[in-house]
Amino acid sequence: MPAFAYQALDAAGKTQRGVLQGDTARAVRGLLRERGLNPLVVDEVRDGAPAGGAVRLRRGLSGTQLALLTRQLATLIGAGLPIDEALGALSEQAENERQRALTVSLRARVMEGASLAQAMAEFPDAFPEIFRATVAAGEQSGRLDGVLEKLADYAEARDALGQKILAALAYPLLLTLVAVAVVAGLLTWVVPQIVGVFQNLHQGLPLATRLLIGLSAFLRAWGWLILLTVLALVAAARVALRGEAVRARWHAWQLRLPLAGRLVRAANTARATRTLAVLAGSAVPLLDALGIAAQVVSNLPMRDALKRAALKVREGGAFSRALGESGQFPPVALRLIASGERSGELPRMLEEAAAQQQRELDRWLTALTAVLGPAVILVVGAIVLFIVLAILLPIFNLNQMVK
Repeated sequence: MPAFAYQALDAAGKTQRGVLQGDTARAVRGLLRERGLNPLVVDEVRDGAPAGGAVRLRRGLSGTQLALLTRQLATLIGAGLPIDEALGALSEQAENERQRALTVSLRARVMEGASLAQAMAEFPDAFPEIFRATVAAGEQSGRLDGVLEKLADYAEARDALGQKILAALAYPLLLTLVAVAVVAGLLTWVVPQIVGVFQNLHQGLPLATRLLIGLSAFLRAWGWLILLTVLALVAAARVALRGEAVRARWHAWQLRLPLAGRLVRAANTARATRTLAVLAGSAVPLLDALGIAAQVVSNLPMRDALKRAALKVREGGAFSRALGESGQFPPVALRLIASGERSGELPRMLEEAAAQQQRELDRWLTALTAVLGPAVILVVGAIVLFIVLAILLPIFNLNQMVK
């Protein structure tokens, strides 16, 4: 029984949105009228969004929402509920209409005879390839609840990684923006009112004061052009980075930077190894797992290294050796992977490699946050000190002249 997203008017004239299951759109309209609603739009949910746009699903789910949905589904299936009943229970407690539409649509596909992996495949923006492949392997092996638990752990770890990176960079970035705004305000509004008094004295001004007056006048005259130029450069950079060749050079340059390169390498290695650990532990073939893991790596040179490693593994080479030939992945992670291949515990060692890279990333992010914040404060303090001295020096000179 398919799912239909609807828009309808209630007795008070307010628009109501939701999802209902029915044999046809006409049957759903009848159900709505029985509930006292006047249907406006009724569309079957397919390919991630209903045709009429009543409830859009193409935005997918956030990392937190995906982890919670997967964890709840694993718990219900582990408790012995059939998949359709578990999805029905999730649809009843969905926190918003978009999630409810998604779970109802999944349940409808399962009740039509599709597997859970096939149902997820119809919503690629909500469920990444790793979810679809891993769930398919879990259904084939009869260990769907355990596989879903692993996927929930994976989604939570991936979301936590993104939040750590964002939290580490948010404070220095916010501090920089506030500092730029404060300094710009001082130079364009405060300084001209104070320094203008000195210009009327027709006395020689110190070099620092003359520099401050010139900088203030330049910003007041051309500040708008500087701002437009910066915005234009940012827009041009975003357009240029849409091209894969330019983006590949940009990503390669990032890897060569002393500190940023280590952060980028650790973050992408953690994503790739954690993805491979989940897939390999769920009996997904290594070649398929490598193709899926390459999709979660955002750095293009590292993604290409994974693809080349997959080709060499297809030819019979060892995974760790093939990955090490690229020179893009940390030696510690490669040694752990090689140990897993020799011992036959590749999934466990891949997870250990992901945890080790996570710890490395946390350590560098902590150091970066500890350095950038004080550095920005020191730079702003030096600028403010220069402005204060440039204002006070003429006053000191006047006092000496009066004496």
